[in-house]
Amino acid sequence: MSDVTLSATKRTEFGKGPARRLRRDHLVPAVLYGHGVDPIHLALPGHDTALALKNPNVLLSIQVEGAGEQLALPKAIQRDPLRNSVEHVDLIAVRRGEKVVVDIPVHTEGEPDSGAVLTLENSTLAVRADATSLPPDVKVDVEGLEAGTTITAAEITLPDGVELVTDLETAIVVISAPQAEEPEEAAEVAEGEVPTVEETEAAADGAGEQG
Repeated sequence: MSDVTLSATKRTEFGKGPARRLRRDHLVPAVLYGHGVDPIHLALPGHDTALALKNPNVLLSIQVEGAGEQLALPKAIQRDPLRNSVEHVDLIAVRRGEKVVVDIPVHTEGEPDSGAVLTLENSTLAVRADATSLPPDVKVDVEGLEAGTTITAAEITLPDGVELVTDLETAIVVISAPQAEEPEEAAEVAEGEVPTVEETEAAADGAGEQG
């Protein structure tokens, strides 16, 4: 995985007001944690940061003004629920050669057997790998798989140097038969077979007159 370089400046003001001003200036408030040092409060370029964070495990090379380069991975991303814009980012500092545990997305390729239904039971896998060699995702081939097939975490092929952390028996993909259709409702009773309300009332009135 190649680094994505972002320039950053240190923040000296904190709280909602300063954060709103940063966003108005198309900047993203961020905090960098890790390696036994105090958190560093940063401002990142909004557009470039949003593009980089499309990959949730992107390796960022943060060029901090006056402090040099720091490698980091996204730890938590806060987004605006309406605009989906990045509101705040927590970053975790890493070093080259350092092993980290992350969740990587699972994508399926192909189509199962005709009529079978595919369910992605778990959309991510927890793996351990070098911070500079994290796979962007893992792909599972489901072409032609028949109903009744289950693919567990243990059956998924990972790139060299990537270790599985998710439990081996965890179901990732399940191929099942389509649900049986509900039986058709019984045919309606033929008209006239059961007396209507009006017919019942009329019969009752006639019986009363006869009495």
